[in-house]
Amino acid sequence: MRTFIKLAGFLLLLGTIFPSQHVFAEDTKLSSEQLERLLERLETAEKRIQELEQTKPKANTPPPAPALPPHLKKVGGGLDDSEELLINNFRDDAGDPLLESRLSSLEEDWKKFSEAEKDKKAKDAAKATTMKIFGRIQLDGWNFSGDTPGIASFNNPADPMDPENRMEFRRLRIGVSGDIKDNMLYKFEYDFADPADPAFKDVYIGFKDLPVFQTLLIGNQKRPLGMDTLNSSRFNTFLERPLVVEAFNEDARRLGICAYGVSEDKNYNWRYGVFNLENISNDGSYVGDAGQMSVNGRLAGTPWYDETSDGRGYLHLGIADMWAQPDGDPTGTNSNGARFRTRPEARTGNTRWLDTGSIAGADWFNTLGFEAMLNVGSFSVVSEYQVTKVGRGAQGSDLTFDGAYVQAAYFLTGEYQPIDRESGTIDRIKPLENFFLVNTCDGETGGGWGAWQVAARYSYLNLSDANIRGGDERNWTLAMVWWWNSHSRMQFNYIHAEIDDRGPINGYTGGKSDIFGVRFSTDF
Repeated sequence: MRTFIKLAGFLLLLGTIFPSQHVFAEDTKLSSEQLERLLERLETAEKRIQELEQTKPKANTPPPAPALPPHLKKVGGGLDDSEELLINNFRDDAGDPLLESRLSSLEEDWKKFSEAEKDKKAKDAAKATTMKIFGRIQLDGWNFSGDTPGIASFNNPADPMDPENRMEFRRLRIGVSGDIKDNMLYKFEYDFADPADPAFKDVYIGFKDLPVFQTLLIGNQKRPLGMDTLNSSRFNTFLERPLVVEAFNEDARRLGICAYGVSEDKNYNWRYGVFNLENISNDGSYVGDAGQMSVNGRLAGTPWYDETSDGRGYLHLGIADMWAQPDGDPTGTNSNGARFRTRPEARTGNTRWLDTGSIAGADWFNTLGFEAMLNVGSFSVVSEYQVTKVGRGAQGSDLTFDGAYVQAAYFLTGEYQPIDRESGTIDRIKPLENFFLVNTCDGETGGGWGAWQVAARYSYLNLSDANIRGGDERNWTLAMVWWWNSHSRMQFNYIHAEIDDRGPINGYTGGKSDIFGVRFSTDF
């Protein structure tokens, strides 16, 4: 009988939350997990009613009062308020049980809700195209201090000037994506961070659910070369990508065709494709008699992934390679030559402090990269190493450039860094508690802390070999990230940069700089 009373209390609660009118309107939004739990409860209630029906008293026999737990009994033997409320809601005016009518009402509304959902899915499936709007806003502030004289020359060789402090929109993106009947997809994304010179980012059409290729995209997209370059800036821990990532895969996106696949158990994923070497994001076209191309491929996986903790522990490994045939003429008008350059992991306008310039005679280069990431609870460590070989034919000996980084991060508030096993990239952080501060109804204030993460990174890049003196840089970075919620955050970076072995500029071959950066960002 205690089970009977618990069942009655549950249905009474349902009756309070969902009145006798239809509980599921067509616009009600419930998750699949909530619906499954509700269905399980309904099935349990129905089984219990069937059991009660088998023991129901004969006709014209008044139903016995349900036995109540001892803690509800009054000392004098009467009924207290809790007993009366329970029994009165247990029967209607005629003394008949309300269980069956309540369950019947719920089942009827569940049926209507299911039919409405089926109709909605049928209508969506009948559409020729779908569209989803998305975007991101990132506002940066940068302060450069403690610069030695050489930094001014690297920053502006023609007119030596220390890098100026700046506040700017790093990214102002808006885009649309969706499906095209039957198994096609599309994406179009534009960046308006520089209103005078906007640029498009991901712009492609493609096919999914293909045999062999799985997903095939045609258009402007990221070349697969390492993990950090494929991670979204919405999720990266540091404000800017490591030196080596930007130097060997500048701006990442190129016009090409690329296939994407993943194993059934998601243990392995891969990408491979062919891309044009010229960045066309500003002018939208490549013009030339010979198309300088690259062939790119990446294989990654999670040989260890803790399913029981939903991925709080995993090991990610990957290898990537790019073979390219650049234009060896440094005087050419197209930007298809072998040139490697980067900023100091901070925004310095259009200037790069390390720069090989266009390498004369370079008719091929190959970049090989290795990547690894280990996550154990709130702690994670990531590292990548990339090496680039450049062939110059009769112009000189082959060149070797390389770089690497290692970074570690820890959540002070208990969160962890998820990984997307289908793409081999990091995923969105979900704070255990969002940040908020509001006035409560009782005149007090209430709030939450959000998620707090601290991190450190060491990175280096060597772009000097033989007579090419692009420079050698080493950076030490400290970071703090304050996640207000899963889609908004504040980031702080302190960077100490040291450069040497640079080709002389105004007589300087090295320099040091201390850089402070902050970012406020959100995406939708």
